[in-house]
Parts: sequence; structure tokens; C-alpha cells
Amino acid sequence: MAGAENVSGNGAGGAAARDGILPSQAIRALIEAGAVKLAEPQLDNQLQPASLDLRLGDVAYRVRASFLPGASEKVQSKLDDLQLHTINLAQGAVLETGCVYVVPLLESLALPADLCAATNPKSSTGRLDVFTRVIADGVSAFDQIPAGYTGQLYAEICPQTFPIVVRKGSRLSQIRFRAGGADAKPVQDIALSVDLTGDDKGLIGYRAKRHTGLVDVDAVGARAMLDYWEPIHVRESKRLILDPDQFYILASKEAVHVPPDQAAEMVPFNPLVGEFRVHYAGFFDPGFGHAEAGGAGSRAVLEVRSHKVPFILEHGQTIGRLIYEQLTETPERLYGSDLASHYQAQGLKLSKHFR
Repeated sequence: MAGAENVSGNGAGGAAARDGILPSQAIRALIEAGAVKLAEPQLDNQLQPASLDLRLGDVAYRVRASFLPGASEKVQSKLDDLQLHTINLAQGAVLETGCVYVVPLLESLALPADLCAATNPKSSTGRLDVFTRVIADGVSAFDQIPAGYTGQLYAEICPQTFPIVVRKGSRLSQIRFRAGGADAKPVQDIALSVDLTGDDKGLIGYRAKRHTGLVDVDAVGARAMLDYWEPIHVRESKRLILDPDQFYILASKEAVHVPPDQAAEMVPFNPLVGEFRVHYAGFFDPGFGHAEAGGAGSRAVLEVRSHKVPFILEHGQTIGRLIYEQLTETPERLYGSDLASHYQAQGLKLSKHFR
């Protein structure tokens, strides 16, 4: 992709830090100590360089609306009141667009007092336009797990564009653990902008089609791209008008590099600059875009949805921020290094489900 700039955190070269994001070996130690409890044995590829994939349990509750539990209130008590029906996920089931489902996860927590956590949709989940958040007992915020939390975790799932097939063990979300509190100062905070010049064929993005077939979240390369997506090519004006409530996959102008001793997260730039949502899945693992892990030139993929009114995006317009945090130590393996990572060295790229 032409006109790239490089975005990189300035790491400490692998130096250990007392506070920060926990790497894979520290997460493994949490599992062994019982601070992270697994209802079923850990999968070989479930542990990522700085996060753990969370797996759906065997039942989904269709609920009337999204909710959060009150202080000291159990999520299950809300489900008993709000559920419309239950769905057995043992053999797989369809989750319809526009509906809200809550699924108990196979992972639960008994965190020590000095350790908190945050969750986020996996990259493939965000690129499918599946709105997913994690809920915890007595916690009045989505995707935030306070220090010392003990209890069950639940995934709230709302497919926006494509109906999806999920089953027990499907992985839609991931969790990161942070030592030293949730308000740790970032190493760097860098703006990301959108690329509307495109590749050598002028491709700048994709717009999701409506009324498509199913997407099985566990099936790699099973769906034909053109049955689900409309390619978008560059115009002379180098601008794109976002249609209300349409979903787009775009790419950052900048190349992204996450050093081995850091992790990053993409967050919205500013909700006041435009009526659009810029990201669903924001975690970037250590080694993403790292040349020694085969990732030189990797771009951030932007999952974009306009709300209420059409909105014009211009080439180079700031659309998000990349926040870097220090790891407590360098992970055993980096993103893209023998981990079958789907999005290392990516440019503009759809989720792994499409061929």
C-alpha cells in the first residue's frame, strides 16, 4: 500500500517491569495457580502472547435487551428475569442478526487483589461485525474486570450484519491481565489515520452486503468473499461517504509495529469528530508488525460503522488512537512466530472466514 508511514512504540528492549500487561507465561502461571479457572482443558492455541482466548459454554440465553448487573447482583439472576429462551450450543446453533444473546464462558476468575483484567473481541469477531462484550457479576461496566474479582464471566453477543453459527468452545473474545491497576500510564499514544488511496489496484475497502448466508465462526476460508462483501475502489476525490448503518472494512495509512516488550490497543479517536464507530476489536499483541516475527509493514484494519447520518471520510483523516502499554516481561513467543497468526503482515484484509 503506497504512502505508508511507520508507527512504533519505543520499548525498553525487553526489560522487565513490575507493573503492566502480563505475557503468556504469566497467564499460564495464573491458570496453574487457580486464579484463572478452566471448565475444560486448555487448547493448544488458546494462549496468545499477551492474552487468553475465552470460550463459549454450552448454552446461550436469548434476552430481551442488553444489560449490566447492579452492585452485588449476579448475571444469572438477570438472565432468569430477562431470558426469552435458551439455545443448546453443544452441536452448534445460529445466532440471528439484531438479537442479543448471553453465554456463560468456560473460563472464570479468582484474581488476586493486585491484578485486574480487560476483555475485547478477537480480530476475526470484529471483522464479522459481531458486537461482543464480556459481563461479570456485580460489575457495572462492560469488558472491565476489577482487581480481586472472583466469579463467572459471560459473553454478550449481538451479530450486526451476518447471522453466525457458534458452538461450545467457539472463541469470540479475549482477556488481558494487568498488574498495577487499570489506570497505568501508557508508553505512547499515537494517532492512526485512514488510507483511501488503496493498493496497486485501487482497492480501499469493503462494504458488507445484507441478507447473506450464515458464517460459521470456526470455519476458516469457508465462504466466498463476493457473496458477503462489495469491494470499494479509490475515487479521484480520495474520499468515502459512509452510508448510515452500513459496515465497512478499511485500513490504516500507517504501518503498525508493536515491540516485543509492549502490547497495544486501538481506541476511538474522539466521538465528537463524527458519528461513526471506529473499532470493535482493539488488542494488538507483542510482535504484531515486528520484522523479526514476519510482520514488517502490517496495517491496522479498521472496522467502521456510521450512525444516523451519512459521513464523509477523507484520505489521511485521523480515525483512531493506538495506546501502547509495557509488559511485565517479554513473552515466550511473539505474534506471528509459529503461532499460525492470521493477520501478521496484513494490509487491507477481511476475516479469516472468507476466501
